[in-house]
Amino acid sequence: MFYRYHPSPTGPLFIAGDEQGLRMLYMDGHKHWTPQPQWREATSELDAVCRQLDEYFAGRREVFDLALAPRGTPFQQQVWQALQRIPFGRTCSYAQLAQHIDNPKAIRAVGTANGANPISILIPCHRVIGSNGTLTGYAGGLERKQALLQLEGAWLL
Repeated sequence: MFYRYHPSPTGPLFIAGDEQGLRMLYMDGHKHWTPQPQWREATSELDAVCRQLDEYFAGRREVFDLALAPRGTPFQQQVWQALQRIPFGRTCSYAQLAQHIDNPKAIRAVGTANGANPISILIPCHRVIGSNGTLTGYAGGLERKQALLQLEGAWLL
């Protein structure tokens, strides 16, 4: 596994991946912020990820074109796939996300899977809000969630 720390307007990002694709993208302060001892610091292996993130933060990218390889249960994978179908600049509720995966009673499980997302921003868990339109939990903090939504034009206070 290769890793790199990358600056962003929302603070430093921890990025890790291997030959199968991007495995992790966490904001500083996350419990998985530190690489494992056997991992190697990336040289050019994660350049495409960093370039596309820079384009996103500069307002020049709405869709990412990267191989993603998050590890999770089949249910988590299903939720993470559904998250990737939420368009740039749009939001949905946990209930709507549960409906999108044809499991409308799994609202809490969807929330738990959303919270376990190992690739923030690219698997856009920040686009999920409360049913009443309010910002709800985000591993990177609500201020960062709000900043990402504002960047996308989805959440303007």
